[in-house]
Amino acid sequence: MSQGDGIEAVLWDIGGVILDIESVREGHVEFVAWLVETYDLDSVDAVVETWRREIGDYFRERDGTQFRPARDGYQRAIEASVGEPIVRDDWLPVFREILGDQLRPNPGASATIGTIADTGRHQGIVSDVDADEGRFILDQLGVLDHLDAVTTSEEVGRTKPDRAMFETALEKASVEPNRALMIGDRYSHDMEGATALGIRTAAYGAEDGPAVDHRLTDLRDILELLGIDE
Repeated sequence: MSQGDGIEAVLWDIGGVILDIESVREGHVEFVAWLVETYDLDSVDAVVETWRREIGDYFRERDGTQFRPARDGYQRAIEASVGEPIVRDDWLPVFREILGDQLRPNPGASATIGTIADTGRHQGIVSDVDADEGRFILDQLGVLDHLDAVTTSEEVGRTKPDRAMFETALEKASVEPNRALMIGDRYSHDMEGATALGIRTAAYGAEDGPAVDHRLTDLRDILELLGIDE
């Protein structure tokens, strides 16, 4: 792929691509520690186990590509941990503050997005997140202002690989599928979902397969693919 190869839009996943997913896990553990202290619970380890089990069960109950808000999963995990109903306004501001302190981008993500923005190419998000949470994460990582569009599963009502997610992102970009590049970390969701619509793909951590057009070991390699000088 070269600069004249016709890529007019770069579509990014958030978790695992722009966002270091381990930093999210660290933030959740810090939040659980706050729950343990605030509600006088037994131990952080025990509540972390409950937290992960409840959130995992919540998303496994999803019907196909139907969207389920993460905030409802968090609510379920909190109440299972504490053992009583908790008003969302009592925990959400704390959750955001703690998570915001922990979030970090994957190496090269923020700088690469900024460099691509300077070229005038469209940059969009295609992510299975709640709308508010997605924008919060992107803002915390310092890349929101470099993006032209954010497409979330909450907005569309479906999750990847549902074609509606990619169709919505392409409509916002006003480009044909073969002039867009999807960067993702999950093969069936990002690579196969994008390929089904004719979108080119770049795998960052996703397993290999026929739906992968390019593999990235460093997000800064995208610049070379696009023919952009750093």
